[in-house]
Amino acid sequence: MNKFLFGAAVAALAIPAAASAQRGSMPGAVVIVVDGTRIFGECNACRVAQTTLQGMITQAQQRQQQLGQPIQTEMQSIQAAGNTAQAMPVGAARTAAENSVRARLQALQGRQDAANQELQRLDQNLQSTRANVSRQISAVLGPIYQRVMAEHGANLAVDAEATLAHANGLDVTAEVLAALNAALPSVSVTPLPQQAPPPGNPQGR
Repeated sequence: MNKFLFGAAVAALAIPAAASAQRGSMPGAVVIVVDGTRIFGECNACRVAQTTLQGMITQAQQRQQQLGQPIQTEMQSIQAAGNTAQAMPVGAARTAAENSVRARLQALQGRQDAANQELQRLDQNLQSTRANVSRQISAVLGPIYQRVMAEHGANLAVDAEATLAHANGLDVTAEVLAALNAALPSVSVTPLPQQAPPPGNPQGR
């Protein structure tokens, strides 16, 4: 009985040892750290694109004001006309006034719908343009990360924001930034390319 228990104890101790040996066969992590926020904020192409995107945002905001102010003014006028009609005695004149208010309100609703559709298109264009800029930068960054990792003998790259703390010697942001500026001096600040409809399935059918 004692021999059985001793043998079981030895087997139990051997399990962690085997697991430890298995872990030891894996390569140790060699880490580099990249500040992604700095990359996207300081690269030359990023700065130019950001300036263009900010201009698009400003134009969209200005257009929103151009469309919204007349609608708001007309709504206030319609409300005043409605109050006047409600104060009139019942009769043909009041009915005509109320009909006029309803017609104006219906026309205003059409203008408001059209304005909202235009603003929605502007927003979609802006979001698509921003996504296209990010896609172009990310496509170039991927190979750069791999090359910098190889140069430093690293097998893991992490974003600085994902770390609680790290030694300054692990940060290769400056190298990545310089490589990105050389490889991508500019980007196309345009919406994402539209995908063509599949063959044999024409658009609109």
